[in-house]
Amino acid sequence: MQDRPQAKLFVEGRYKKLSRDLPQTVFFCPECKGHPRRRKNCTKCEGFGKLSRESVQELIGWVLGKACGTRKHKFHGAGREDVDVRMLGRGRPFIMELVGPRILDANLAEIEAQINDRNAGRLEVEGLHWTEKERVRVIKETPNAKAYRAGLSIEGEPDLGKLEGLIGTRITLAQKTPERVAHRRADLTRERWIELRDLRAVEGEEGPWQVDLVTQHGTYVKEFISGEGGKTDPSLGDLLGGVACACLWLDVLEILDEEGALMRLPKPRPSAAGFGTGL
Repeated sequence: MQDRPQAKLFVEGRYKKLSRDLPQTVFFCPECKGHPRRRKNCTKCEGFGKLSRESVQELIGWVLGKACGTRKHKFHGAGREDVDVRMLGRGRPFIMELVGPRILDANLAEIEAQINDRNAGRLEVEGLHWTEKERVRVIKETPNAKAYRAGLSIEGEPDLGKLEGLIGTRITLAQKTPERVAHRRADLTRERWIELRDLRAVEGEEGPWQVDLVTQHGTYVKEFISGEGGKTDPSLGDLLGGVACACLWLDVLEILDEEGALMRLPKPRPSAAGFGTGL
């Protein structure tokens, strides 16, 4: 006799990641994979099983799962940012899939407030609402352009005159797979577009230079800035007259639609009754 499939609830919202040490999903140790037995003698994670104590997924899932009476959940994000990249603006869309919930009428407004109170200065969620299973595919498969701000260092004297005519125009890049993701991405050359919005000198910890740009889905922004030894053509340094640039920090300012326009937010649904409990 087959076991009956467990019921599921789906909660959609947006998260803002205000910390540069927080991964989006559970960051299992690459050596022991978090296995209960193998992690005991793992020198890489020192028995912890993970390389990060917390993640966006866990900080949301612990509160939401407890309120809905389940420990099982899956996190579905509209893309992801690197651990050291903040997610600002209106936040990144996500869906939390709750498996086998015992409580179907949890108060999402209270849950949202609790998540934000517990994680002040690190993580914020907004617009939590019940949704359907079909939204997972939309969230995960819809290509999104993104708006970024980066802090830069520049070696040499940048030719700002070369950049003036490029501000606001769409530039096509050829990007080879970066070394940092070569273990999980095919070694290909991908064509992507970027739009430079601003480049300015600044003072203090946020400097000495900042650049604002909008990029196509799948663009490697850090490598566009550095060029990674010619793997991105042209790089920001090329556009500035052949200087060397390095990315000091990076923020996602907004998740956009495929063409780079601001997306409309979905209307929240009032309760979970009658939908979202697909098997």
